[in-house]
Amino acid sequence: MLRIITQQADVRAELQRICDRIQDEQVLHKEATVREVLQSVKRQGDKAVLQYTAEFDNQTLKPEELRVTGSELDAAYQQVSQELLEAIQLACRKIEAFHRQRMPKNWVHFDDDDVVLGKRYTPVDRAGLYVPGGRTAYPSAVLMNAIPAKVAGVPHIVMVTPPGPSKAIHPSVLVAAQEAGVQEIYRVGGAQAIAALTYGTETIPKVNLITGIGNIYVTLAKKLVYGSVGIDLLAGPGEVLIIADDTANPVRVAADMLAKAEQDPMAAAVLLTTDPGLAKNVQVAVERQLIDRARRTLTEKAIAHYGLIVIVESLQAAAELSNEFAPEHLAVEVQEPWEILPLIRNAGAIFLGHFTPEAVGNYVAGPNHTLPTSGAARYASPLGVETFMKHSSIIQYSQTALEKVANAIDVLASSEDLPSHVNSVQRRIDKENDDMNY
Repeated sequence: MLRIITQQADVRAELQRICDRIQDEQVLHKEATVREVLQSVKRQGDKAVLQYTAEFDNQTLKPEELRVTGSELDAAYQQVSQELLEAIQLACRKIEAFHRQRMPKNWVHFDDDDVVLGKRYTPVDRAGLYVPGGRTAYPSAVLMNAIPAKVAGVPHIVMVTPPGPSKAIHPSVLVAAQEAGVQEIYRVGGAQAIAALTYGTETIPKVNLITGIGNIYVTLAKKLVYGSVGIDLLAGPGEVLIIADDTANPVRVAADMLAKAEQDPMAAAVLLTTDPGLAKNVQVAVERQLIDRARRTLTEKAIAHYGLIVIVESLQAAAELSNEFAPEHLAVEVQEPWEILPLIRNAGAIFLGHFTPEAVGNYVAGPNHTLPTSGAARYASPLGVETFMKHSSIIQYSQTALEKVANAIDVLASSEDLPSHVNSVQRRIDKENDDMNY
């Protein structure tokens, strides 16, 4: 049953336990396995990828079967309903429109003495997108990863996803990939997919950046290859934290908590409320809505271990607890949500009001649903076009400008015992020297 806590002394300890839940996994053991996979793929390429795909995914593939063919991509459109296609296309438009607003702009500033300073943004040359798959299809994950890459101008977008039964990839995933601008798709998942994107194989190209969420093996693989390639973030099981007052509907709040809990047995669903009556009604509504639910066993496990209701003294106290927890998803279901917003400092995505469920953000609102988890919202941000771009500084000095700062450079460089730095400036401003005076 969903627990209710009223003792404030217990609240922070419980929230910390939930935030640290990923540590419950036998991470060190899994990390050793992942290191072995990474090294094998680095040394053996396709051979190792196929070996681990057979071992972990029970799919026996030939090298030529790794890449999804054009005929499979064409056939996918015939295998999805018109209604699903239109929903994918609607989501594409909404997500692209939002991310176009986030495009960073190059800038140049002309200062005194002909000094020019600026910043120039360029996309990575090649991005690799990881999309979870197998028996379940996640076309929304395709859109959320691929569309920001396309908007950023990445010229080569590669996608990997685990094959399902009969080596197939769900047609909705293939359609979403095409609608979002993915150029190559490979049927491989797990740590071996991350290794292939990092080091390249005979079939799968090496990329500069890897994005996307997977299981613990995928997350550990991304952690271990960071430095050889860039990554978006290290995402763990999802979480929602809801701040609610007496105007919230307990049936809707319960539905929101269960919507998160059904995604993963380690998903967290937390309610902070000022109303004891709402707390009790939500507890009852959760139990009722669990009856005959398709994912009941999984959902009950998440609710039992990582579900929590906390009764707080004020909405300000709720906001402070939320900031400490730094949730992936924060829902503010109060009478005046915009009054609470200035108090919120740490959250991946913020859903305001009684008619903004997490589901709208997961699919069609436009902002990305790839978000920092496990407290990472204290320092990290959602995936976006910036993830797929890097920036370079632009600096140009005239002789006059260089002369004015030469002494400061001399002092600073000398303090660091770097005489050649001093010389590189003096060679430019000393009129007695010329280019031929070695």
